[in-house]
Amino acid sequence: MSSDGNKLLVIDGHSMAFRAFYALPPESFITDSGQYTNAVHGFTNMLLKLIREEKPTHVVLAFDLDTPTFRHETYDEYKGGREKSPEEFRGQIDLIKKVAEALTIPAVTVEGYEADDIVATYVTRAEAAGWETLIVSGDRDALQLVTENTTLMYPTSGISKTTLLDPAGVEAKYLVPPEKYPDLAALVGESADNLPGVPKVGPKTAAKWINQYGSTREIVSNADQIGGKVGENLRAALADVERNLELNKLVRDLELPVDLEEAVLTPPDREAVEPLFDALQFNQIRERLFEVFAARFPEADLAAEPTVGLPTVEIARSAQQLTQFLAAHDDAPLALTLCLDRSGESLSSKPKRDEAARVAEALAVVVVPAHDSAEETVTALTVPLTEADAELESALAAWLSDTGAPKLVHDYKDAGKRLAWRGLSLRGAVEDTLISGYLVQPDRRNFAFGDLVTQHLGASTEPGDYIGGEEFRDSAEAAQAALFDEQPVPGVTAEDLARAAVKGMLLHTLSSTLHAELTDRKAEQLLYELEIPLAEILLQMELTGIAVSAEKLQALDAEFERTIAESAQAAYAVVGHEVNLGSPKQLQTVLFDELGLPTQGVKKNKTGYSTDVETLQDLLAKTQNEFLVHLMNHRDASKLRQTVTGLMEAVGDDGRIHTTYAQTVAATGRLSSLHPNLQNIPVRTAAGRKIRDAFEVGHGYETLLTADYSQIEMRIMAHLSGDEALKEAFRAGEDLHNFVGARVFGVGTDEVTPEQRSKVKAMSYGLVYGLSSFGLSKQLGIGVDEARDLMNEYFERFGAVRDYLRDVVAQAKKDGYTSTIYGRRRYLPDLTSDNRQLRQMAERAALNAPIQGSAADIIKRAMIDVDTALAQSQLGSRMLLQVHDELVLEVAPGEREEVEKLLVEKMSSAADLTVPLDVHVGAGASWHEAAH
Repeated sequence: MSSDGNKLLVIDGHSMAFRAFYALPPESFITDSGQYTNAVHGFTNMLLKLIREEKPTHVVLAFDLDTPTFRHETYDEYKGGREKSPEEFRGQIDLIKKVAEALTIPAVTVEGYEADDIVATYVTRAEAAGWETLIVSGDRDALQLVTENTTLMYPTSGISKTTLLDPAGVEAKYLVPPEKYPDLAALVGESADNLPGVPKVGPKTAAKWINQYGSTREIVSNADQIGGKVGENLRAALADVERNLELNKLVRDLELPVDLEEAVLTPPDREAVEPLFDALQFNQIRERLFEVFAARFPEADLAAEPTVGLPTVEIARSAQQLTQFLAAHDDAPLALTLCLDRSGESLSSKPKRDEAARVAEALAVVVVPAHDSAEETVTALTVPLTEADAELESALAAWLSDTGAPKLVHDYKDAGKRLAWRGLSLRGAVEDTLISGYLVQPDRRNFAFGDLVTQHLGASTEPGDYIGGEEFRDSAEAAQAALFDEQPVPGVTAEDLARAAVKGMLLHTLSSTLHAELTDRKAEQLLYELEIPLAEILLQMELTGIAVSAEKLQALDAEFERTIAESAQAAYAVVGHEVNLGSPKQLQTVLFDELGLPTQGVKKNKTGYSTDVETLQDLLAKTQNEFLVHLMNHRDASKLRQTVTGLMEAVGDDGRIHTTYAQTVAATGRLSSLHPNLQNIPVRTAAGRKIRDAFEVGHGYETLLTADYSQIEMRIMAHLSGDEALKEAFRAGEDLHNFVGARVFGVGTDEVTPEQRSKVKAMSYGLVYGLSSFGLSKQLGIGVDEARDLMNEYFERFGAVRDYLRDVVAQAKKDGYTSTIYGRRRYLPDLTSDNRQLRQMAERAALNAPIQGSAADIIKRAMIDVDTALAQSQLGSRMLLQVHDELVLEVAPGEREEVEKLLVEKMSSAADLTVPLDVHVGAGASWHEAAH
């Protein structure tokens, strides 16, 4: 801190607003009036965090204007080529400025200049006054402002992860001191500003020249002394370099509408904050705002009522202590969190012994009771497994496995897996905030606990905000002293325990908030009767895994390696020289220059004509070029080998592969398979069948059993549309695509040709996904007019399908969401967007979500019913995999007939449709052999 105690926080408003926009999903932040607020929310949270943690005495925000600057007048192409701001971003800068106004923080603009120049002027004035300054900007031009008194906080991921750069940090990263950064940027160029640099000159070469000659101007003066190709490039680009140097240098002497001293931080105007935050629908963040400013200005009487108590941490040293704690808090669900050392935060699902041991060594279970806002403290009980005696661990195991003891968790499967590796079973979860957050916002990409707390509670998850105050945040020793007299749990720090306690405390509040939103969306039944019971089943499936033959995988790996090498040699032979088959640039030269393949209709990108898979397949279909044949074989074999290599690496010490099932990835409700992704294995190709043949029945079991639904999406389409012709086909047990083909083409069912059947099949499934006539023409390789005629013929015969597809979009626009048979909603705000592309994407989602989502719900319901029936019948057989609409079970000796009957019965009755659910079953020693 400077001698007079002043500290300036200056933020590049536009830069950080964009970062906030892309860090948070727009669809998760929409007011009732339709205004997107994700950038405002993220920016405001960031601002409050900085005020709380950095304690600035003065704060100012700098913004760009939409009008041209002196740099545009100097160089017409300045910032040319930048994409237009997303529609959802519109209006959010003005709202951020209104938030700043309510907080009495100046938001400064200057005609003809950029936010960077405003920042530079304030920094220069603060430097002259001897103040300490923190710049927050995602623009590298700010690097030139860093000094011993001025630090740059540069975001590295969204707005939550940042790097603090002092002069030494800048020099370590860019190899030049801060004041020389404009010289470096002048030579290298700046793509974000559309300022081209010297070709083939990167930061290292530029830094070497600067350190040798002293400055860019000296480099320009001595350009003739620099040899080689880079020297030629430099001499050819001297005009660009001099222009860049002029434009990169920030203006430091602007006339500013707000003086430095006037940017002093003061308490916010509550009367201005309240109506603005009402309009923005920022309820939780409003409470946090007043808490932050109340801590900073205690005399202002700003504090709102606390939404959560402050946790204390108690260590359970005996079974009696644990049972007494549980008995004292048996009137409501208890939040459960696990405390891990930092190295164990992110683990794969395969139970390698070293991972399991490491987790077990640094594991503690933290239990937090419910609380209300009037409580000043909440006591969290920690059970340290590393030093628990047999009696204490037995008492904990009994509570964890008690289905009658309700528990709140975040990510039940992860917690259950970690406990299972310790030999403990987790049951009785009545809330999983990971899944609840997903059901509330299925299109959201990230359901991390901290992100959900930030969005729904406007709160922090940092222990120092709740326990021990500033001392806690300042050092590990202070954190330890704030909680314990001595190291409480071997391998676990005080901060780890505090973090777990705070998480448990917030779980109660987050659960309550999400429950209200689930009720509003009528999704409670999905959570309690479908998703949480399914999570328990998926946990067991992940722990069980499926046996694989290492020998078969190794043989396949060698086979694909041979194919890759042979295809490459054959491709080289066609063109007469070697070529990097993975290099788009080299492929462009070979395909379009050397081989002279047609470029008409081929997409172009920044480096030339595209060589993506779709383009190569189109070219192959048009030309049947021999080089392309070998190239595609090479790509296919490479992809298959990558799949096999991933499977080999995923085999656990038990000889089984343990995939992880994600319930919160697909917005439609479908499960995703990860680490490894078993949904990636081709189903209908010979190579895919060979890979599936490596998955085998495990030791002590009789066979694998597979079961899947026949044409489930089309059956759902028949049910939802009520089309009598489609329903007739399913009720009669007809081949659907022959049946539809006969009506579309006006021939007998037995007269439908394979080509006609293929066209009808592609169209039937395409309609479910909102396929257009253009898309159908491309998929079938026919003209758009023929595709349109085909669709018209289809709709003429199956009019109810046409009406359903039209009406489902219209209803979604009216309601704002679609719904599955089980009531799973997907909110689609872009259905009414002014942006045509966004609107059309939302319309396709509206067509697809009810059908694909219903299929996902049906297979989930079937899994729960099958698992329940296996348990009730006391059978030893078990479910191993779910891949799309297929289930794979491992059958115990003597149980095949009973399990097969049970499987068909439960799967076919998983939904009450107006057409039958047809289930196909197969058995065999391997996954491939069990196919049907």
